[in-house]
This record gives sequence, C-alpha cells and structure tokens, in this order.
Amino acid sequence: MSYQHQIHKKIIGMVLAGGKGERLSPLTQRRPKPAVPFAGKYKIIDFVLSNFFHSGIRNVYVLTQYRSYTLNKHIRESWNRWAGKDEFFDDISPETNSEREAWFKGTADAICHYLRFLEESDADFVAIFGGDHIYKMDIRQMIEFHDGQQADITIAALEVPQAEASRFGVFSVDTSDRITCFAEKPKTPQTIPGRTTCYASMGNYIFSRIKLIEVLKAGLDRYEDLDFGKHVIPMMLEQGDRVFAYNFTQNEVPQMQEAERGYWKDVGTLDSYFETNMDLIGVTPQLNLYNYQWPILTRPSNYPPAKTVFDDEGRRGQNLDSYVCGGCVTSGSTVRRSILGPRCRVNSYSLVEDCILFEGVTVGRNVKIRRAIIDEGVVIPDGVEIGYDHDADRARGYLVTESGIVVVSE
Repeated sequence: MSYQHQIHKKIIGMVLAGGKGERLSPLTQRRPKPAVPFAGKYKIIDFVLSNFFHSGIRNVYVLTQYRSYTLNKHIRESWNRWAGKDEFFDDISPETNSEREAWFKGTADAICHYLRFLEESDADFVAIFGGDHIYKMDIRQMIEFHDGQQADITIAALEVPQAEASRFGVFSVDTSDRITCFAEKPKTPQTIPGRTTCYASMGNYIFSRIKLIEVLKAGLDRYEDLDFGKHVIPMMLEQGDRVFAYNFTQNEVPQMQEAERGYWKDVGTLDSYFETNMDLIGVTPQLNLYNYQWPILTRPSNYPPAKTVFDDEGRRGQNLDSYVCGGCVTSGSTVRRSILGPRCRVNSYSLVEDCILFEGVTVGRNVKIRRAIIDEGVVIPDGVEIGYDHDADRARGYLVTESGIVVVSE
C-alpha cells in the first residue's frame, strides 16, 4: 500500500500512558501499566512507540501520570536515543508540566491538559493512541484513509465476530465506513454492512488538529471528566462531523505474515497478560518479533549473552521452548516454555515451567515453579515449590488468579 502523497502532511502523536492498570496488580504496584515488562526485554509501551517510529512519526508526546518516574526514565533512556534533529519522544506529566493542577479525569481530559501544545503546533493531524496494547500498525496508512475521507476524526476499529462484540464499544457504519452511531457494550451489536462481523473501537484516534482543539474546548464546557468514547465521539456525531472507522485488518507492515493480520491484544488482566506472553514462545506465534523490517525497539543493553552451565546427568543447564534474555544464567537447571527477563539466574536442580520471570529474578536450588509470574528482583529461596499447591501459595502471600496463575511480588 502506497502513501507517498501523504508524506508532506505534518503529524504529532500523543500517547495516553497514565493509567494505573489496577487489574494487573500487584505488577502495577510499583509501575504504571505501560511500563510493565513484556516478552522479557520490552515494556508494553514499546509496541505503540515502535509503531510511531516505523511510521515516520517521531514528534510524540507521552502523557504519563500514575507512578510516572519509572516510565519517564524508560522513555528518556531509550526513546530519546532514537529521535533525530527536530524530533522527540517527550514524556510529560500533569504534576510537573501542566498548566492545570488536576489529575487526568478522562482520556480526552488528559489531552486538554496540553491544549497549548496543539495550539502552538503547525501539524495537520494529531494521532492519539493508547499506550497499553500489543500490536503492530503502520499508522501512516490510517492517516492516509483519514485524509482521503476528509474526516474530522478516524477511529481504529477491530473487526470482531458479532457474538464477541458485546464486550466492546461498537460502531454502526454505512457502506463507506462512516460512523452513524456508537454503542457501549450493546446486547445486539450491529454488523458491518454486508458482513457478519462488527466494528469494535481500539481506542486509537486520528484527528484533524483544528477540529480536535474545537471539540475539546466545547467538551470542557459540558463535562468535567471529558472522555473520547463517552463524550467526544457522541458530540461529534450529534453535530454532524465526519466520523469514520478505519478497519485495522486492512493495515499491513513490511514482511507481515498473514497470521498477524488484525493482531491486537489488550493485556489488561493478569490472565490475558500471561496468555499473550505465552503465545510468543509457540513454534509459529501469531505475533512475530523476528520481523527485522518492523522490529520492536526498546532500551539498548550491554548485558552479556544468555548462558547455560553444567552438562551432567541430573544437573544439566538447559532452556527449552523459551525466550531467554541477555545476562541470564541457567545453571544446572531446566527452563521449559518460559520467558526469562534480563539478568535472571536459575540455580542447580531447579525446574521452571510455563513461567514469566522479570528482570533480575534469582531462583535458588531445588526449586520447582510452574505457571507463575515472578516480579523484578524477587529471590526464590532454595527448596520452594510454587504453582503446585495454591493453598500453600496463598498462605505465602502470593496472588493466584482464576485460571491458576501464581503472581509473586515483593
């Protein structure tokens, strides 16, 4: 798909990254959801920022709020490295940079804190994206669609089966994908004309800049907790603005495999977070992290290569069907179907199966762990078993999810 005629348009990005991610607790007790590690070496926010970077949009504001220090530090140490002259990936938080003293009260209210950035900009379009989903997307193709439709706002939409659509905010559209109405979690979702599927909102928006400023100012007069889904989109539909849905399944990135088409995951719960990570270690995962034409970027590291130690019967260091990051040592132990973040050490005679270990985890000797998430820097003492007796896990203070995932956090 060509979008060469679109290159002259000026675009700024704004990433909403201020959420607490309460359903991911205790992983979000010390960090915001976008800063939660994913696939070992990455943070969740690296996926949306990689999409902006590879789409050629490198003037990006990241709006942080809850426990913002860790996320701001990650952006400074990684994403500022990728920006060139007159480009930036700038983290801004309401407690330090906003002219309005209040915290964000809604998704659109977060943008309102920084209206002056929009008013001072000469950009044609503003791309407002969430910072907490896992997917690949060429954002320029969505902007090309927006420009071609002469839209005031274009909303990225997942195409989902009607039976699943009631879990989402659903658009009703005409044959040109112009949105006619919006319903939050409807009992009987309206399908796309001529299909059996429905359009569900991804929470990603392209606005014409002047229209965005206009509608935000109007919304501030009506709502204290101004939100795109609850308020801004209905307001725009009421006043007859050109509101369009962009079908995400049509988006393509270089060397994309057909299985990746339409891949988008909300890792908002511990179970969905675990499952999405585990999907990556399959033989042919739906999300391909080995596409070097569209790599996921993150903070560079100087950690040494992962290492296995000992090859004795009963004491063999081995990593099987696993992601193992730099700086890890598997010493006389077995790691199977697991993801090890940087600098993990698994000591002799231990077994780690179907687990996610964050950076700096140490597993002692004679330990057995299965179906668990181990938070950053946790030390598992010798001889402990985790994931085999959930009553014992709870007695130690560990959280156990509905599907039986054990979460160990300091």
